[in-house]
Amino acid sequence: MDVLEELEYRGLLHQVTNREKLSEKLASERVVLYCGFDPTADSLHIGSLLPILTLVRFQQAGHRSIALVGGGTGLIGDPSGRSSERSLNGPETVAAWTDSLKRQLSRFLDFEAPENAARLISNYDWIAPLDVISFLRDVGKHFTVNYMLAKDSVDSRLANGISFTEFSYMILQSYDFHKLHEEYGCSLQIGGSDQWGNITAGLDLIGKMGGGEAFGMTMPLVTKSDGKKFGKSESGAIWLDRNKTTAYQFYQFWLNTDDADVVRFLKYFTFLSREEIAALEAELQASPEKRIAQKTLAREVTRIVHGPEAVESVEKITQSLFSGDVSALGEDELLEAMQDMASAVVKEADGSLLIDLLVAANLAPSKRQARQDIESGAVYVNGVKQSGIDTVIGADQRLHGKYLILRRGKKNYSGVRFE
Repeated sequence: MDVLEELEYRGLLHQVTNREKLSEKLASERVVLYCGFDPTADSLHIGSLLPILTLVRFQQAGHRSIALVGGGTGLIGDPSGRSSERSLNGPETVAAWTDSLKRQLSRFLDFEAPENAARLISNYDWIAPLDVISFLRDVGKHFTVNYMLAKDSVDSRLANGISFTEFSYMILQSYDFHKLHEEYGCSLQIGGSDQWGNITAGLDLIGKMGGGEAFGMTMPLVTKSDGKKFGKSESGAIWLDRNKTTAYQFYQFWLNTDDADVVRFLKYFTFLSREEIAALEAELQASPEKRIAQKTLAREVTRIVHGPEAVESVEKITQSLFSGDVSALGEDELLEAMQDMASAVVKEADGSLLIDLLVAANLAPSKRQARQDIESGAVYVNGVKQSGIDTVIGADQRLHGKYLILRRGKKNYSGVRFE
């Protein structure tokens, strides 16, 4: 498989150094490549998913991928793509986050492939032992200040100020590339387009510290057609950790993809074939209301990140909420669904007036409005339509003994928990 041609079809080839020579190298030998992930939190978010899956694509094409976790550079902070200084985290925190990211990355890459097993490495291994004199003499001397100031990641920060700490980040990332080139024969670094300056600086350093063939490649930063930031929802960032973003929330994020973005995201984030994507694009044009492309995108990305069992569970939750039959959901599934809706906690009682519950659950601004909604047939409890304004919801109607799912209209849900 011509991996560069495949990446180009998928819109993932943004910048590349010496493409013709890199293409020849990829076609004639097994190339070692890497991408870095700094531990700025205890989980990666979907902004990191594109480079992760690109590492997977290279491994599937027979090459050897390295996921480099920035246990060392994470203590410094990358100025790329930021308008202000990052907050520095303590060594214990960064070490814990590094371990967490290693576990996450292990879900994607194959570390047991017989011929091209992936590697997982922390740059703390070689950055921590560096002493300042050796660093300045052996590495820093190869960088001029003028050269560094010309890089976008630094230039964009000059107006607001940049500390020497973050200014030095480029040198450390370049040193990463040099060390991986020297110890593992790594000849290709990939990253987002905001990393282009750091990547090319690494290529220059390799040339100055002994030479050897090396290349750089970037993928586009993911944007949405409506101009809104990709990877954000109303509840915040979309994380790859199920404890921070549930599988149901994750699935819903992709399900809500705009028609204008869905084909591009199918190319970016799935391993569907060109024929499958073309068929989905034709289906989208013919019957956009069916949202087949969005359902496929949500299913495929959720399977990649959380596994097939999670897909089965979230589709069960989705269907239950759509049909109103939430009684079939297990308690864990019900709690997962409730995390993506408004919720209220109500004190334990034998029975509660439906009108009071609607107000407590923020589905009605007043008892008067609650009565009107009930009389108009717009209110459901656990999927069952309610018609009496004096209705009392008893303890026997609670799901798993302590939950209710209230709905007003077609899409306004709220979960109630009794305690």
